[in-house]
Amino acid sequence: MPEKVLEAERAHLAASRAALRSMREHAQSLSADAAGDWVSQQVLQGLLDQRVAALADHAGTPLFFGRLNRSGGDDLPTTIYVGRRHIHDDNSRALVIDWRAPVSRAFYQASPADPMGITLRRRFGYHGGDLTAYEDEPLDGLLDGSGLGQSRLLTEEIERPRTGPMRDIVATIQPDQDEIVRADLGVTVCVQGAPGTGKTAVGLHRAAYLLFTHREKLSRSGVMIVGPNRAFLSYISSVLPALGEVKVDQTTVAGVLGDHSFPEDPAVAAIKGDARMAEVLKRALWLHVTKPEEGVLFTKGINRYRVADYEVREIVASLRGTTRYGPGRTTLAQRLAHAVLVQMERRGESPDDRVQDAVARSKSVKAVLDAVWPKLTPEQVLFRLLSDAGFLARAAKSGLSPAEQETILWRKPAKSHRSVKWSAADAALLDELGDLIERTASHGHVVVDEAQDLSAMQLRALGRRCRTGSATVLGDLAQGTTPWSARSWKTVLDHLGQPSGQVTELTLGFRVPREILDYAARLLPSVAPDLAAPRSLRPGAGSLSVRLSPDVASAVPDAVRQALRREGSIGVIVADASVSAISTALTGIGHGVLGPDSTGEERVLVVPAGLAKGLEYDHVIVVEPADIVAAEERGLARLYVVLTRAVTSLTVLHANGLPEQLAPQTVM
Repeated sequence: MPEKVLEAERAHLAASRAALRSMREHAQSLSADAAGDWVSQQVLQGLLDQRVAALADHAGTPLFFGRLNRSGGDDLPTTIYVGRRHIHDDNSRALVIDWRAPVSRAFYQASPADPMGITLRRRFGYHGGDLTAYEDEPLDGLLDGSGLGQSRLLTEEIERPRTGPMRDIVATIQPDQDEIVRADLGVTVCVQGAPGTGKTAVGLHRAAYLLFTHREKLSRSGVMIVGPNRAFLSYISSVLPALGEVKVDQTTVAGVLGDHSFPEDPAVAAIKGDARMAEVLKRALWLHVTKPEEGVLFTKGINRYRVADYEVREIVASLRGTTRYGPGRTTLAQRLAHAVLVQMERRGESPDDRVQDAVARSKSVKAVLDAVWPKLTPEQVLFRLLSDAGFLARAAKSGLSPAEQETILWRKPAKSHRSVKWSAADAALLDELGDLIERTASHGHVVVDEAQDLSAMQLRALGRRCRTGSATVLGDLAQGTTPWSARSWKTVLDHLGQPSGQVTELTLGFRVPREILDYAARLLPSVAPDLAAPRSLRPGAGSLSVRLSPDVASAVPDAVRQALRREGSIGVIVADASVSAISTALTGIGHGVLGPDSTGEERVLVVPAGLAKGLEYDHVIVVEPADIVAAEERGLARLYVVLTRAVTSLTVLHANGLPEQLAPQTVM
């Protein structure tokens, strides 16, 4: 009987694959020539190309992973297959229902206590793209309880070794994760997620869900994914395309604000990243608007028209601070021109809008504009602020202490704003000024990962990108590794401009074995004492090994060779300064070195601790924890990140002493 069931399900899989090919071929056959003009043809061709890409049959990716037998009573089929995308046959009969469709919600939420009209839930097991097993779960109320522990296929899928980029989790989404994924577009959700709880995957799947549910709106306003670095983006790059979403902007904070990376003292960066800088910048910009000393004299032929200086002052005062700087300058020109036109009308003339525009562009009006409301760029304002002590003091007022002003003031300023080498912290300040001058465009939805590491000014910059939309904020306060790391999510949401956002906590892990997670959690009282300790559903007995070695460099190759005997990816995580030495020690063993812009496709990777956040490997070898801790101010938090990257085994190699939080219970 089981083999007959498998044969029937394999037949359905084959029919689904054939139907998907047919859908793709039909999309490829469509022509953009039907559009009326060249521009329309290009737009239509772009849409058709996206459609074709979305219909790709990704090798080794199951088209469906579940089946629901429904009790009926409505117009929907009594049997539906739940998969990564909708597939129909030539008669428009649905063969696979998209996991994001409302009817598919029962696959994740139904239980014997609340079957949601489902009599049976079936999960499928695959090897590559081949259907190899199934597992039935009756939901007719006759059985008590359900969950991960009772589903062998679900457990195997979660624990399956992985290499290469991150996979989607549509087959393993848990009920609490599903609630977050399906939160309404108008709701900003903040997810505090312990290691291994799938917070990143949840954020990506929420983006995919919102694009499916609000396709028309978000196709206009867009969705943006913001990750901590390019290595992380490479790691997650395959998730959304596998779900049929190919037009999503995936970028980093540097990609949003400009790739300014001139090195800077963390103490300076911390002050620049403080929320108080917003008011300092606002005052600095508007200090450039000065009190008019002269009026406007406009000459047309033999006629002279004068706007008195007091009138100019009244116009400037009415505009100052009530509009953005750029539009304010434009409006001032038009107001001055209007005042001239009023005089023309008093003399019996009948000027029209063209005359007003000509006056607004005239030399006399431009001279007043340049003197009173000069045209500025963000770089000009910030250059003056950081190179002129007197101007900085005027802009800072009581917002920054004299010592703080002295800290951020340049000792040797560049010759001009054009030759400045800006830092990452400067980039956020420039963006703030840019928005004060001209309004920043907003997306419909923004997903921000590792948000706990962003400064207040960086959060404000990202908040402007979802000012008219919503956000999904992901992170873990315990993994904050910057000097300005957030201590509360309420503060993060306030800086992001989403104070009404809902904070939810994921503490139940599925990927990191319990033995490893418990070991890393010893650091929590030191790095995030207010957070609950994470829990893991995977016992992972024997997954942790802590080894004292007099010569760590020589111990690393042996540890890597042992890991190579097992299936899965291997990450050798070391202090950033030790990357070269450890890579040299691995000479003779094929490996790669993960860099900020590398894809990290090799099975064995030497990973700088500073790039480890958000990534995971089946087997992790941590080299000399003491060096990782000593490398930065929040070194213990960095070590917590590093120790929680393993999903199968963790080996800790050390010659120096371990941090006191880990040393007393060392496992050999």
